[in-house]
Amino acid sequence: MSHRSLHAVRLLVSAAVLATNLLTLPAAAQPAGVTRTDLQRHDLSAPGREAVQVRVDLAPGVAFGRHTHPGEEIIYVLAGAIAYDVDGKPPVTLKAGDVLFIPAGTVHAAKNVGQDTASELATYIVEKNRPLLTPVK
Repeated sequence: MSHRSLHAVRLLVSAAVLATNLLTLPAAAQPAGVTRTDLQRHDLSAPGREAVQVRVDLAPGVAFGRHTHPGEEIIYVLAGAIAYDVDGKPPVTLKAGDVLFIPAGTVHAAKNVGQDTASELATYIVEKNRPLLTPVK
């Protein structure tokens, strides 16, 4: 198989995995007032791992319930004020320019506590072929 053909196959497989993750995301995992925009997804040099970047916008007062990810989440707050509740740590409210690291599998939740839409850039370093998000009751 040529390099160009292999690259095309990889792109198609990545698109299929992304579509599957988006279509299998439970409805409860993305409540009204939450907009997730997938920005990029790339394989990493570590076998079975990938990096995923997503912009998450939360309308005023909207909460994103307790959930986990199959890898680390690195957050950069782009706008607004977001309160994060991360198991094992005291709650924290972050504003534009602040960052947060959430270890793999750690239960956490977020809520826009400001008057305007709040936005974060979420970068995930996760296991491939697993749902990006798993709700926790």
